[in-house]
Amino acid sequence: MAWLVTGGAGYIGSHVVEAFLDAGLEAVVLDDLSSGREEFVPEGVPFVRGTLLDRDVVRGAFEQHEISGVVHIAGFKYAGVSVTKPLHTYQQNVTAMVLLLEEMQRAGVDAAVFSSSAAVYGTPDTDLVTEDTPKNPQSPYGESKLIGEWLLRDQAVAAGLRHTSLRYFNVVGSGSSRLYDVSPHNLFPLVFEALLGGGVPRINGTDYPTPDGTCVRDYIHVADLAISHVAAARRLDAREPVEPVYNLGSGSGVSVGEIMTAVAEVTGIDFEPEVGPRRAGDPARIVASGELAARDLDWRMRHSLTDMVRSAWEARRSAG
Repeated sequence: MAWLVTGGAGYIGSHVVEAFLDAGLEAVVLDDLSSGREEFVPEGVPFVRGTLLDRDVVRGAFEQHEISGVVHIAGFKYAGVSVTKPLHTYQQNVTAMVLLLEEMQRAGVDAAVFSSSAAVYGTPDTDLVTEDTPKNPQSPYGESKLIGEWLLRDQAVAAGLRHTSLRYFNVVGSGSSRLYDVSPHNLFPLVFEALLGGGVPRINGTDYPTPDGTCVRDYIHVADLAISHVAAARRLDAREPVEPVYNLGSGSGVSVGEIMTAVAEVTGIDFEPEVGPRRAGDPARIVASGELAARDLDWRMRHSLTDMVRSAWEARRSAG
């Protein structure tokens, strides 16, 4: 029996697939390659190319493979862009999930691990975010992720679905030289592409009430995140109890200024970041507790900031 990983050709999804293989578990990838890359799918792993909005594709994946559960990572993940493309965001993240859940029920697959997001919290008024921190999403993307959690909750009541949702914070790094973050909106790719192009990266605001004046965020290594997906799947396969949601957070946090320093040290490129004004709505600090995930999902910070930067940089350089 295998786990179906939707979005398994993407940056995060491909790391999850690798973690499943490393744990001796089988995986099947379903991805439309809108942001993923076929070369990210490991050799020998069955690959179904298509969108979750195509019922025939989804149904075929369940009919052609023995699936015991689904890790649902596929979706439209650009929070800022979602503000100008709300209908597209809801179609990709909500409509597609409804169809997936319908086909799971039809196929008798009753276990799901959902890729949720810190975006469900919006701008929390607390120094340490827990799973109980009030939800106040401030973009269609964040709203769509919260709706996804609700869909799982309601399907559990209606059809006995066993599930958990993992709320990611800032995912960085690489667990393999052939896998790297291809997003045009995430911090590490933006910094690397600026440096590789002969430019300098930009910091938005240096006057926040933080130790160095730059925003503090919760950065986690993608390989650590992937291990917790495996742990969640194993608990569900064993019918062991899981919480409905888990934060995957460090409990501490790193400033944008500290990241720039680490990038300069790792790359050997001496640069002074360009400084711009604050972005509207950017809170000074967002850091999450990962205590529940540490208790249940083998969650821990196995990588330092230098590890995160170096692994991401080496993977990006390997890509050419």
